[in-house]
Amino acid sequence: MISVDAAQALCLGLVRAGEAEVVDLADALGRVLAAPLRAKRDQPPFSASAMDGYAVQSGQATTGSTFDVIGEAAAGHGWDGHVGPGQAVRIFTGAPVPDGATRVIIQENVTRNGDQITLTEPLKDNINIRPQGADFTRDFTLDAPRALTSADLALIAAMNHARVAVIRRPKVALISTGDELLMPGGDPGPDQIIASNVFALQAMLAQTGAEAHVLPIAPDTPEALDTTLAQAADWGADIIVTIGGASVGDHDLVAPALDRFGVTRSFHKIAMRPGKPLMAGAKGRVAFLGLPGNPVSAVVCGHLFLLPMVRRALGLDDVLPPALTARLTAPLPAGGPRAHYMRARFDEGDAARQVTAFDRQDSSMLTVLAEANCLLLRPIDDAPKAAGDAVTIYPI
Repeated sequence: MISVDAAQALCLGLVRAGEAEVVDLADALGRVLAAPLRAKRDQPPFSASAMDGYAVQSGQATTGSTFDVIGEAAAGHGWDGHVGPGQAVRIFTGAPVPDGATRVIIQENVTRNGDQITLTEPLKDNINIRPQGADFTRDFTLDAPRALTSADLALIAAMNHARVAVIRRPKVALISTGDELLMPGGDPGPDQIIASNVFALQAMLAQTGAEAHVLPIAPDTPEALDTTLAQAADWGADIIVTIGGASVGDHDLVAPALDRFGVTRSFHKIAMRPGKPLMAGAKGRVAFLGLPGNPVSAVVCGHLFLLPMVRRALGLDDVLPPALTARLTAPLPAGGPRAHYMRARFDEGDAARQVTAFDRQDSSMLTVLAEANCLLLRPIDDAPKAAGDAVTIYPI
């Protein structure tokens, strides 16, 4: 058995970033920017008024000064003349500052009588003008790779790009295996259970930016597995994921099926719980990941191995689950010979982040998984822990 760290490194080595494709900006949320993007203009593209008021020359603006109002500038409708001494232009927020004007007096600081204003309040240091390029200039570049947020879309739009190059979504095929499985809504026989973990994995993949495809359940025959693997390859999967049948029992047929399919295995079995039977490999550019069949094992391995593979396929650099430190609310016994990723719940306390491990850690218990918001790591042969001790957690 190899360590979790070694298995993660091998899994990441099986995938590479996909090709770029160009999409409309409206469709780019959550997509990964494929290449650095350069602004096409300054923002703002001209010096603009930050307030409603009057544009004047700064040297003329003292308490009691009067100005003749000679024009008006609004957003989208600038004033083309020149502001000289003793002159003012009525201006509104976002309007271009007229030539000659060097400050905007806010309207609350003046009184107006016809076409003349009088400055009635002492002025502060703020000139109420946003200089051209104050936000960014035309040489500004948005770095890649970068998972695009809603704020990024606003920035790219202001840079005057209507379309953007992003990394193609990796295609992930999900294959549940086993005669005992039935899809939800069916009429299970006395020896059958409902396939559940595939729906968690499908949702996790969608949230991470992959295109997931759930194939029909593969019965426990070599022919059925061979056919389903071929269907996944024909669909164009970048990553093929099998769920169940990854151990070494008489009915665990995935490893021989992958061998027949021509997959070169990178490893089989890791020193962790839950998830010991995990396997991975590749055939050409297609990566394969064999997940355990127990629901919690499959989901935990999905967080630790599958999602990092997807992030790497999206061209991201920081792909492993982020680790946090938390303080235990209750003691824990000594760890065992495998790294244990316990289901737990953490809260942000007033003084420190606190975490509580659930008493029940059976890898078949979805109710516990549904209540968990993190995995609490117990390293191999970890010493007993007391309440208040620091531990590593991975939010899920």
